Amino acid sequence: MLDFFFMGYLVTKEDFPRVEAEWAELLRSASNDTIFLTPWWQKVWWQHFHGDRELLLLTVHHGSQLVGLAPMKREGDEISLLGDSEVCDFMDFIASHGEEKPALGAVMDFLETMEWQKMSLSALRPDSLALNYFVPLAQARGYRVEISPMDVSPHVSLPQSWEDYLLQLRGKDRHELRRKMRRLSQVGTPQCYGVEDGKGLAQDLADFFHLFEQSERDKRAFMTPQMADFFKGMMQALAEKGFLRIFFLEIGGTRVAAVISFDYGNEVYIYNSGYDPSLASLSPGLLLKVFCLQQAILSGRKCFHFLRGREAYKYDLGGQDMPIYRCLISRA
Repeated sequence: MLDFFFMGYLVTKEDFPRVEAEWAELLRSASNDTIFLTPWWQKVWWQHFHGDRELLLLTVHHGSQLVGLAPMKREGDEISLLGDSEVCDFMDFIASHGEEKPALGAVMDFLETMEWQKMSLSALRPDSLALNYFVPLAQARGYRVEISPMDVSPHVSLPQSWEDYLLQLRGKDRHELRRKMRRLSQVGTPQCYGVEDGKGLAQDLADFFHLFEQSERDKRAFMTPQMADFFKGMMQALAEKGFLRIFFLEIGGTRVAAVISFDYGNEVYIYNSGYDPSLASLSPGLLLKVFCLQQAILSGRKCFHFLRGREAYKYDLGGQDMPIYRCLISRA
């Protein structure tokens, strides 16, 4: 553990066990709270992907209160946010509301004592603390800053009822969705349901991986043994906290589509999915996501995140783009 004081703020280089409880509490007071910034998500990512990198888990205290946290890592002369954009859709610093500028200023002061040449900040939402607080601090200190578009993350602001949601859709999309729902209802005995208590997780994960790898060739290449181990660890950790939701569509008693989602902070995140391609004409993957939307509305959730990527179905279901940025900060 390494401590530095900057203008009344204490910056400490920490590790996961000592900071996990405070980290979770800090997120609840932050404006940018997402599932990808939780200590459970980031701890599992580090366990599976850290390689030879150095952990830079920087906490910022003002008095006895944790007011900021910079989850970072260093590899050679480059510093970056903890995680990677392949599996972490949103990344950022964390600070309690009202403490963003001094907390991140203290982080910058700390980092200036270290040896590095560039800082890579990826998967930043428009409301990220990195873009709105850290970048202006870096520019004011003479660092070179390059910001560029990285991706988009479609989402839907959820109304109070399913009928109101349907009215949000374009007419042709609403008509097509109803047609697909009718067609599925006429085949076999379709049943959609969610699993959220973590019981039977091993079998649920096995069924998900089977459907995921069937869906597309790119998905089979993505799901390496290392990635599969990360998925298992991440889902186990989030199931224990009550945030994991796995949804299945069965036809004739056989699971033909699966969706991994997270119910966190009054918002739902659709993380990954798979389906039996031999039933593609019935749109099982799409219609299971529609069921997830219905459940989110019934549960009173406020936002439904399709997460990063421009897949057409996201817009057919009313998705509106949120831009995602990357930022490179270079030292003179």
